[in-house]
Amino acid sequence: MPRKKHPPVDREAARTIGGLLRGLRKASGYRAVKDAAVAPGCPAAQQTIYAYERGGLVPSLQQFLQLVEFYSLKSTKAPDLDQDRVRYMGVAAVHAALASPAYHVREALSLVERLQPAPAPGRRRRAAAPRKS
Repeated sequence: MPRKKHPPVDREAARTIGGLLRGLRKASGYRAVKDAAVAPGCPAAQQTIYAYERGGLVPSLQQFLQLVEFYSLKSTKAPDLDQDRVRYMGVAAVHAALASPAYHVREALSLVERLQPAPAPGRRRRAAAPRKS
């Protein structure tokens, strides 16, 4: 069975995801994409990060999560005082990406909801008879 071609991601959604990555990169202490790309453990090349941040390409969900993890947890560039802030920004970035139409999570949750079977009828208890005193 041939794969179904997915419609292109809305440009606004692509820019939003790129902006999330750019803000997270800067908050983690990397002023330039080049600095992040040459850091040990960076999961993407310089040109790829540029393309993501400009909204020209949309990373796969896995690639997005790897970049967020790198900037939020594995980066040693951010000062210790800002580390909690960067982690919170990482949580917000993942949440915003999952809510974005780019990754179709809402559609997946909607499908799961429609697939749920009706609850099985349970056993009913009979009404308790009044006690005699």
